[in-house]
Amino acid sequence: MFVVYGKPTSINVRKVLWLCTELDLPLKHEPAPLPDLLATLNPNRQVPVLRDGDFVLWESNSICRYLATRQGRVDLLPTTAKDRAKVEQWMDWQASDLNSAWRQVFMARVRHHPDFADDARAEASLAHWNSLMRVLDTQLAASNAYVTGTAFSLADIVLGLSTQRWRSTPGNKPTLTHVDAWFERLRPRPGFAEHVDNGVA
Repeated sequence: MFVVYGKPTSINVRKVLWLCTELDLPLKHEPAPLPDLLATLNPNRQVPVLRDGDFVLWESNSICRYLATRQGRVDLLPTTAKDRAKVEQWMDWQASDLNSAWRQVFMARVRHHPDFADDARAEASLAHWNSLMRVLDTQLAASNAYVTGTAFSLADIVLGLSTQRWRSTPGNKPTLTHVDAWFERLRPRPGFAEHVDNGVA
């Protein structure tokens, strides 16, 4: 039995939950771990955290890589060096460039956090976010199916969550036809309706 700790409104928790559904894993979800427990599981006191027996792992993309590898899902994370690197490249881009771009506007317009009330900064954040989503649109135009080519992979899982957040955040956004078509291709995936396009940004 796998245990995933973390609230289901977290984009990083949701990517792990979606993958667990894809993998049809027996799962216990603990949405609100006690602070003392969380501190023993992750020195950063952040979620998600995965427990697999006596093995504990944190960092959402690392958890996704571990689960796909553990289950032998080479379709989601290839074993050849070049193909694996392509998937991991887009996963790392999501965790670094894309996540840092949306923080200001998302916290201002979705979470309504008082520390992010500067609308000019929110607009600049959205403009940067839009520019990165155009990068994804260009990639999808070239691949004509999924992020790294014709096969669904972990890159689609992590970027699917980011795209749902982009679509749900108020503001002026460009029409990205290849992103839209790809997002529709993701809809039939197991767990997509429950963990991705579920009304939670």
